[in-house]
Amino acid sequence: MEPGTVIELTRDCEVTLIPEGTKATIAKGTSVRVTQSLGGTHTVVTEQGPMVSISSENADALGVEAAGSENQYDENMDKDEFEKCVWEKLKTCYDPEIPHNIVDLGLIYGCNIIEKDGLRTVGITMTLTAPGCGMGDWLAQDIRTKVSVLPKVEKVHVEVVFDPPWDKEKMSPALRRQMNL
Repeated sequence: MEPGTVIELTRDCEVTLIPEGTKATIAKGTSVRVTQSLGGTHTVVTEQGPMVSISSENADALGVEAAGSENQYDENMDKDEFEKCVWEKLKTCYDPEIPHNIVDLGLIYGCNIIEKDGLRTVGITMTLTAPGCGMGDWLAQDIRTKVSVLPKVEKVHVEVVFDPPWDKEKMSPALRRQMNL
């Protein structure tokens, strides 16, 4: 969906207010303007002005099909292949205010995979661009939702930390160049 597109919601829609991170409902018939559609989620501005995020599960209210969650992954992949898939999934998680994924933004500090009895527990350590950002819970849930579809994942734990604090140097070099930083 192109930025700037104006759409009328086809049903009442649960949203997350940005940057507060609190849930709200926008009524059917409300016009919204798309600011970004990345990783299956959509950031829009309502007629009344607040910026909100609409999850993939609620994309039908925008007239968009939900992003597919079909499992195209090999059940028998080894731990290294599995970790690559986790990082691929993390790259589909976008900051709703900044049109860049959380990996390139340098928000992911670590990924730990524990395999036991044929099942996997994935631990993600991440930060936010600012300690006061209310989107931490929203981003953590986006990570849990996307990583949990991988084969044999039993649990996904996401820990948000602020030590060390995030700074622009944690961004990928390509993203820093793109943003002229």
